[in-house]
Amino acid sequence: MPGATQKIETAPARGEGTAATDASVLQQLAALKQMKVTELKEKWQALFGTPAPNNSRSFLEFRLAHRIQELTYGGPSRETRRMLDLLADEIEGKVSRKAIIADSRNPVIGTRLVREWDGTEHTVTVMKDGFDLRGRRFKSLSAVARSITGTQWNGYRFFGLREARRDR
Repeated sequence: MPGATQKIETAPARGEGTAATDASVLQQLAALKQMKVTELKEKWQALFGTPAPNNSRSFLEFRLAHRIQELTYGGPSRETRRMLDLLADEIEGKVSRKAIIADSRNPVIGTRLVREWDGTEHTVTVMKDGFDLRGRRFKSLSAVARSITGTQWNGYRFFGLREARRDR
């Protein structure tokens, strides 16, 4: 299909497709398997607006398939992308973010979270810019849980907090 442009249908709502939309996406994904590498690179240029980064057939097919679905069904929300960036920074130990993004799962400032672990009671105070455990500041509940247990934990799960529920 050199020179041809493919139509990408958009679904009515994020993550929800119609039968016709789903069939169209499946046809586009199947067509990727039949394309030559040069055609995949042309498709890349059309969908990403940049030249393909390499000649790896499997890489091009995988990323193009993801892009087709992303354009059709929508990608992650801005809030989800920001939260993933923050989590990646936390794991890598980076402090590159200037602003702290408030997590809707955080309790009100001043709240004390109490958790017993290995027979010891641990009290964490929610601060404006993080959490306090025995005078030591932490940027996340996961870091607090890691300090207490010595292993990786989801801090919200460790302290019994659930994600904020959204009214539909």
